[in-house]
Amino acid sequence: MRRLFSNAHRPLQQRLALLIASAVAGAVATTAVAAYFLTLLTVYDQLDNELVDVASIFSGRLVEDLENMGGIDPAALQAANTTIVLVRADNHVITGPGGQTTLEPGADELAIARTGMGWSSRTGPNTAGAPMRIVAVPLVDAGVQYALVLGRPLDPTLAILRTTGFALVLFGGLGATVAALSGYGIAKSGIQPIRKLSDAVASIAATNKLTPIEIQGDDEVADLGRSFNRMLKALDSSRERQRRLIADAGHELRTPLTSMRTNVELLVADERQGMLPEGARADILRDVAGQLGEFTTLVGDLVQLSREETVQAAPEPVDLRDVVENALERVRRRGPGITWDVELDPLYLMGEPDALERAVTNLLDNAVKFSPPGGTIHVHLEGDRLRVSDQGPGIAEEDLPHVFERFYRSQHARTTPGSGLGLSIVAQTIQAHGGWVKAGRSAEGGAEFVARFPGSPTPPAVEPAEEAASE
Repeated sequence: MRRLFSNAHRPLQQRLALLIASAVAGAVATTAVAAYFLTLLTVYDQLDNELVDVASIFSGRLVEDLENMGGIDPAALQAANTTIVLVRADNHVITGPGGQTTLEPGADELAIARTGMGWSSRTGPNTAGAPMRIVAVPLVDAGVQYALVLGRPLDPTLAILRTTGFALVLFGGLGATVAALSGYGIAKSGIQPIRKLSDAVASIAATNKLTPIEIQGDDEVADLGRSFNRMLKALDSSRERQRRLIADAGHELRTPLTSMRTNVELLVADERQGMLPEGARADILRDVAGQLGEFTTLVGDLVQLSREETVQAAPEPVDLRDVVENALERVRRRGPGITWDVELDPLYLMGEPDALERAVTNLLDNAVKFSPPGGTIHVHLEGDRLRVSDQGPGIAEEDLPHVFERFYRSQHARTTPGSGLGLSIVAQTIQAHGGWVKAGRSAEGGAEFVARFPGSPTPPAVEPAEEAASE
């Protein structure tokens, strides 16, 4: 039975229908058996009570003449459909009047005669072999103990029981059949959303189109469908971002590669023909070196953007002041004439120090790139906000919504070096750490970037197991 329901090769709809039909059939069978035996006990109990009542009626006449059975008319016994026998305590049997068919008393009836107490009932055959219901009650005459034994044929009762059993089997079978059909319909209706989900998965695998499925209802299957649609939406968004990244990367990579190819071809031609003027070869080599640097930076930025957008928390807290100071140490060398206004309050958070340092470095590099000679860059870490502002030309209003987009470069930034991915990396890294970053204009007219980090001014407590691991 277990293999029947758990067979993986059988469709789920059939297994559910079989399970429902079997459950209903089991319930019907249990009810039918209980009903049959309750009916049997009730009928036998009623029959026994009737025979006891008949015994009480006849016992008064029997004591007048026990040997002749009180002169009871055989017609009266036939009308009562009852057979009478007297059993004395010494096992002497006195049969009733009329008829050749009588009862065969047994040990139960002899026990009633000898004890003179209670009464007994049982099912047994008469002398002709017909089934009878036999009841014995005590009877005492002149100090002699008897058992008055009465029997009634069971054929009518058995006929009723057979009819009842047949009806229970018939209607129980019909109920099980209806349950099977209903179970099949219920299973079909319940499996329909799962089948639609399966068809949608098969369609996606065949067509590569992330088409959401139609959801109806509010049950668990509908929740599964909504989760599937959310997954499709996320996959579609990821695919679109990947497509845009590849397209934009291809466009951005084409320019340095084309320039490098032209310069290399000039160097190869000069090697054969010597057509370049004096000093031009060195200029071309410097140009190639610069383009290789831009190419390396672009590839590094692309690798950074291709990483997962979720951050696994580091086992130890990160002090954002250390991250900012490390980034400042690197960037100061790139802006020798720039003044730095730095104020750093403590801020601790869980995250990746390298990724955070790269994001802060990109913010500082952007400020250095657009700061005028001798300008001042303000770097303030107050509470959970990091502010980086400069005295450059600032960001135009039409460019503010796009500054964090990949490869976006404003009209003022097209002539400056860079890959157009720095601020995208900043936004992705900070968002991955649970924060946000916004761009705007500073009070001095330059650009200002405000980044929020979910952290605390006090370091979180370190678990003893982590302290032991760090040691």
